Amino acid sequence: MMKQVNIKLPFRMLALVVGIFLTLGAFAQNITVKGHVKDATGEAIIGATVRVADTQNATVTDFDGNFTLQANQGATIQISYVGYQVATVKATHNVVVTLQEDQAVINEIVVIGYGRAKKNDLTGSVTAIKPDEMSHGLQTSADDMLSGKVAGLNIVNEGGAPGAGSTIRIRGGASLNASNEPLYVVDGLQLDPAGISGMNPLASINPNDIESFTVLKDASATAIYGSRASNGVIIITTKKGKTNSAPKVSFNGSVSISMKKKTLDVFDGPGFKSFIADKFGEDSPEYALLGYRDANGNQLFANTDWQDEIYRTAIQRDYNITVTGGTAHMPYRISGGFTNQPGIVKSTFFRRYTGSFNLAPELLNDHLRLNISGKIMNAERRWDNGAVGAAAYMDPTKPIHMDQDLYKDYFNGYYQWAKAASYPNDNNWQYAYDANATANPVALTENNGTLSKALTVQGNFGFDYAIHGFEDLHILGNLAGNLTRARQETTNSPLTTSSYYYGWDGWSKNNNYNHIFNIFAQYTKELVKDVHNIDAQVGYEWQRYHAESDNYGYGRIPETASVGAGDRYNEPTGITEWKSENRLRSWIGRVNYTLLNRYLFTFTMRADGSSRFDTGEKWGYFPAAAFAWRVKEESFLRDNQTINDLKIRLTYGKTGQQNIGYDFYYMPTFTANYDHAYYPIFGNGQTVRPGVYNPDLTWEKTTTYDAGFDISLWNNRFSLTADWYYRKTTDLINNVYVPAGANFGAQTVGNIGKLHNTGVEVMTTVRPIVSKDLSWEITYNFTYNKNKIDDLASDLIEYGGIGLSKNGKAYQTGHSASSFYVYRQVYDEKGNIVPHTFVDRNGNGILDSGDRYFYYHSDPDFTMGLGSKVIYKNWDLSFNSRANIGNHVFNANINGTYISAAGLGSVLNFMHNIPTQALKYGLTDSSNAQACSDCWIQNASFFKLDNVTLGYSFKKLFGSDISGRVYATAQNILTITDYDGLDPEIQGGIESNIYPRPFTTVIGVNLNF
Repeated sequence: MMKQVNIKLPFRMLALVVGIFLTLGAFAQNITVKGHVKDATGEAIIGATVRVADTQNATVTDFDGNFTLQANQGATIQISYVGYQVATVKATHNVVVTLQEDQAVINEIVVIGYGRAKKNDLTGSVTAIKPDEMSHGLQTSADDMLSGKVAGLNIVNEGGAPGAGSTIRIRGGASLNASNEPLYVVDGLQLDPAGISGMNPLASINPNDIESFTVLKDASATAIYGSRASNGVIIITTKKGKTNSAPKVSFNGSVSISMKKKTLDVFDGPGFKSFIADKFGEDSPEYALLGYRDANGNQLFANTDWQDEIYRTAIQRDYNITVTGGTAHMPYRISGGFTNQPGIVKSTFFRRYTGSFNLAPELLNDHLRLNISGKIMNAERRWDNGAVGAAAYMDPTKPIHMDQDLYKDYFNGYYQWAKAASYPNDNNWQYAYDANATANPVALTENNGTLSKALTVQGNFGFDYAIHGFEDLHILGNLAGNLTRARQETTNSPLTTSSYYYGWDGWSKNNNYNHIFNIFAQYTKELVKDVHNIDAQVGYEWQRYHAESDNYGYGRIPETASVGAGDRYNEPTGITEWKSENRLRSWIGRVNYTLLNRYLFTFTMRADGSSRFDTGEKWGYFPAAAFAWRVKEESFLRDNQTINDLKIRLTYGKTGQQNIGYDFYYMPTFTANYDHAYYPIFGNGQTVRPGVYNPDLTWEKTTTYDAGFDISLWNNRFSLTADWYYRKTTDLINNVYVPAGANFGAQTVGNIGKLHNTGVEVMTTVRPIVSKDLSWEITYNFTYNKNKIDDLASDLIEYGGIGLSKNGKAYQTGHSASSFYVYRQVYDEKGNIVPHTFVDRNGNGILDSGDRYFYYHSDPDFTMGLGSKVIYKNWDLSFNSRANIGNHVFNANINGTYISAAGLGSVLNFMHNIPTQALKYGLTDSSNAQACSDCWIQNASFFKLDNVTLGYSFKKLFGSDISGRVYATAQNILTITDYDGLDPEIQGGIESNIYPRPFTTVIGVNLNF
């Protein structure tokens, strides 16, 4: 008793003082209500909030759990306290209220694979979160809502381009060449792994429609999905209406302002001029290439900040409107949204229109429950074609425009590195850009680009039927489908650099659809009260994924060309039509058994048949088992007032991987060629090319062991979840070389080896202050993950281009799958690089591949997320932050520029800028080998303050019944790192011309009518 009072005294005293003032305004009520509040053990609860429903008339209980309140006779009084369920009583002169422990946290209904479960009944490693309506930054897609929030979940967005996707990893990658993306399940529909061409597939879901996320991490939790679940599962559940509720209209709107935060530090015009003069001399050919010439041939010098010219301050708008409600048997929800997100690089943008509806009728005396939903998205995204990189490297002594005939005639007045050229069969020489030179960045933004358009439609029809007279047995089913129509249009103007001297126009189309049907029988029964409880489920599932595409392109020719005067375009240079599909057929079973309400057992089995494997390898079998012990339910802890919950978990499971990108690696295929370039096989003159194949290709399999515990203390003021895991992947799928003559190509796809991931995850929530007017919540998550390749069919497999297309990464037994594979650089006594000089590690006196070695890796060893939220009366203040430790990045910005910095004037006849930080390496010359030097690999550990939000909530707007909240957010505020490059957060660990992440401010309002 005394221990509890000592812990809660500071918080309850504050609530007690506030309560004294609140009682002063209640004397005008009809009666005086005196009461006592206690818990289930009879102990008085100090500082509980006692409120007359639908009024501001409230007080708090004193040190003995007593309260006094003025209220109307028969009014409803609500009593609440953190960690306990809200209780309601009718106002009388004397009341005694017993609060029950709030199991909403530990018994919250969580959406899991093919069903729901109480969080307290979970045996596997599952994290369920609801989007924080207060503490968040700019949210364009679902992955924005998860970043930094879940232990073991690492999200790296692809720079700051609007509408760009993210790389998402759960507990590291389980594969080498097959997909490492988790499985996304939206309202029962497993999204097509092919995604949406040119767009983030998760952007097809309006964040405003998302009710909750469930992240399944260990194989016991994911095995129910079998195939495609080796990399974890993210289940997204969208919002629904409520029964017996009046129509309610909500509006959410925000305006965001984004601006460039950091750009690559390069020379300005005078600085670059001095650098070239000092390096080569003012009489050199290199110096003569600087600047530009006037009509009299005089050499002039501009001072153009090319990066400043392509960037802008971008204003984004996001609007959402929702109508919810429901009768006694028909809840409904309808929503619509519009997002317009211009990028900070001129001409880039992302625009999206979304709509959704959900109906959940309850029929046959609530024996039949339906879930009918539909979603639609229409979006456009435009991204730059090289403008970011060109702006960093374009010669700053050059002007944007040139008022000379050469540039006006051929480049519409833009400056370009030009050279004489002619179109084939054209006897009249024309001037065109120099394809090796840096293009004018401003011309690129205004004349080049790729526009992606996508329309997606998703529908679900689910039912849950409790059989009449045998209600413990339910028949559940779901039919869902997704249709995507996407088109990419690429335009490279003849005014700018292109693979065709006179420009290129083309498009590609992707038409994909997938549908899924499953049906289950589920039996749930408490066989013996408080002793035996069983939940058994068995079902069948069928899935089909279909994709087809075609593309069409043509090069432009000038109207003056002799090959067709007056013609604008030549004949198409390529037409490709392609179709493919794959199917899965599955049998699924799961049994949850609970003994004495504290010993939990889960057994799962799934059999998947995939069309991507030959007959003998078609079926994969994925079992799982888990045990959990609710220690809190034991007699020695049941009455403990400090420990609210304690559970220990042990799990084992196996999952499969068959998402290998192509559907027919296992069988011989033939590709038709319309240009008749292959040997004719058929008599009609059609030519075909045989493809490589591997009939022995089989499932990649991942086995996971997990041990963890969940604990909650001090009325749920402190909660912690911790897990240790070990994941072993066998039959790794990767490209393999085949003996000459053994197949129709040098490479195919096969099973090559093994790797493992091991790690520790911790998630904790602390509530230091919980009182009537003031609350403070702190969340923190920590993940350690390490992977290692255990076995490979080949001794070494190189991958990952670094500089001049040299491989800079490799797979080898005993090393991390993301390791760099480089030469060891030699330095002089001043610490400067000695060009062309590397350590002869194998001692053979020459520089060869044997001198390369494994040096650090790009994946972080540790990832962390820290968030805090303080609510004082109607005000809220929050922040979210993240950190990575142990990740390294190859700084290709420095490396790439210095390889071509020496002798450019005499060799390539053009000049380009370089980052000023490259000077500190002391290089005056370089070579291709320098591309793989370990000197470019830098520690990229970082801490990022992602966002800070200040908000104010109100119940009545100017005296009306409109409630809501206004808020202001700053995003991408601070980055602390020793990395020299533009941004340390790089997926894959090679930084080169990334679209900068902007600094963004957001002002928003939520209104409820």
